Amino acid sequence: MEFKLVSIAVLIAFYGCYFVKMLRQKKQGIQTDQIGKGKAGFVKSVEVTMKILAVLVFVAQLVSIFLGMSHGFIAIRVIGAVVSATGTIVFIVAVLTMRDSWRAGVSQTDKTELITNGIYQMSRNPAFFGFDFLYIGILLMFFNWILCVFTVFAVIMYHLQIVYVEEGFLLDTFGNEYLQYKKKVCWYIGRKR
Repeated sequence: MEFKLVSIAVLIAFYGCYFVKMLRQKKQGIQTDQIGKGKAGFVKSVEVTMKILAVLVFVAQLVSIFLGMSHGFIAIRVIGAVVSATGTIVFIVAVLTMRDSWRAGVSQTDKTELITNGIYQMSRNPAFFGFDFLYIGILLMFFNWILCVFTVFAVIMYHLQIVYVEEGFLLDTFGNEYLQYKKKVCWYIGRKR
């Protein structure tokens, strides 16, 4: 299996979806990138740190891919290919399902819908799940310690974004509707009983 081709394909599909969605929303007058905008204190630091780590992970991924940096067994690399492809598919489905409610970061001013259908019936945060799987999959294909450190910190920051930024925003914005949804669906995957 050509791991470079697989990893480049999933990165193009993943970030292609991200930026095409952003450009389409911009044409509609929607500011998609809300990371750190209109926020202060801990919330702003979480979002800005998350964005910086996302860029650093992407650079580390590209360097790892193009330099062929890997010390992993072939079976682990195959698992990585499957995990990264799964993450990309989940992310794309999540973004498409969100329609015009999708944002990078939370918007204090935009009126959006609470999306609870489609993939959001199985995960409250499928886009973050997709990011995590993409990152972990590429790490498994091109394992090196620099990529590992950036990946771990990025995944932690995404989780902090969910716990300390998104959850509070959704509760404040949607109130009881969000509480009812939260009672039924897990953060990453699965329905609650």
